[in-house]
Amino acid sequence: MTNPGSMQPSPTTSPRLVVNISDVIVSRDPTATLVTYALGSCIGVTIYDPVAQVGGMLHFMLPQSSINPARAAELPCMFADTGVPLLFRQAYDLGAKKERLVVCAAGGAEILDTEGHFQIGSRNRTILRKLFWKNSVLLAAEETGGSSSRTLSLCLADGSVSVKSKQQERSLWPA
Repeated sequence: MTNPGSMQPSPTTSPRLVVNISDVIVSRDPTATLVTYALGSCIGVTIYDPVAQVGGMLHFMLPQSSINPARAAELPCMFADTGVPLLFRQAYDLGAKKERLVVCAAGGAEILDTEGHFQIGSRNRTILRKLFWKNSVLLAAEETGGSSSRTLSLCLADGSVSVKSKQQERSLWPA
């Protein structure tokens, strides 16, 4: 679901647009901040074009849509292989150019799978890297893996990306 940044901010606050699980938001509203919570094994991907001033964020849960094509048709952002291309297409529709994009990612942890049977976080990290490699997309910054949940934010005023984990927030990009 695209949100073109139509929310009107109050004079004292900037709109905080929440990207839910299996969702995407792309906007050119320079007063907005995109944020997604609870990135455990899920991965959040941010893109930002500093010239077009277009930014977007995706929160995907699972690596491949082939495990449930009907669900993927209904919720393409649930899966990396359908959600990532959708994020990029929506940014291009608002004037972003691939060669100018600053791309960041966070999440992909192993939270509930202590025995390592499912390795969803690892599989999500792997598919994201494969998608980016296949499409000549470089990550400007990432904080993936580990065993902690994260919150990811993208400020559309300047493209800055921050990650919060264990009550500690740090700048992901620029570093």
